[in-house]
Amino acid sequence: MSTGDLLKIEPQELQFPFELRKQISCSLQLANKTDSYVAFKVKTTNPKKYCVRPNTGIVMPRSTCDVIVTMQAQKEAPLDMNCKDKFLLQSVIASPGATPKDITPEMFSKESGHNVEECKLRVVYVSPPRPPSPVREGSEEGSSPRASISDNGNFNNSEFIAASKTFAESQDTSSEAKAHILKLNEEKNSAIQLNMKLQQELDLLRRQTKKGPGGISFIYVVLIGLVGLILGYLMKRT
Repeated sequence: MSTGDLLKIEPQELQFPFELRKQISCSLQLANKTDSYVAFKVKTTNPKKYCVRPNTGIVMPRSTCDVIVTMQAQKEAPLDMNCKDKFLLQSVIASPGATPKDITPEMFSKESGHNVEECKLRVVYVSPPRPPSPVREGSEEGSSPRASISDNGNFNNSEFIAASKTFAESQDTSSEAKAHILKLNEEKNSAIQLNMKLQQELDLLRRQTKKGPGGISFIYVVLIGLVGLILGYLMKRT
């Protein structure tokens, strides 16, 4: 934090999380400590590299103003990540009710007799934030159990054995259920095929009965009973 008679400036260093080929911004906060209007102006030793918004302005009495400094995307990293760029923030008391349009270069000229405060700010490159750590292996749902590690770094054998046994039992139960379902499907398909065959034979008997003497034969009655039994069996199994 830099403190003068007119403005309090935070922070005193412009810290940029440096990354190649990426535009990076940081901010300054200017706090007016007086009951007067204060004009400010921001200069830099490398104006082509940085964009300052606003680079001039008015801070009203007992209020604050934020300044955004943007560094253009860089193609090469500096040696040892050291930056020699610097900024100069000048401030001076302005007339009451002044606006940014009222600011002139002469206001910041010491030769004109104005009391100009100056604060030098240096540029510092810092490491960019680290990405979040990846999810540990084996933490996904459905993965096989692994040996747990206690607080002192040793494997917890009892927990590992219990987890392995549970996993094996679940695998066995799943295999038995699949085999039972497969067997039921085979039995159901066989019963359906038998039913279709019996239906065909019934149709054939019906046609023969219509051609022959009237009445229903004993074989026809027996076949109808068999079909009823098979359909009842299928209804119970499904």
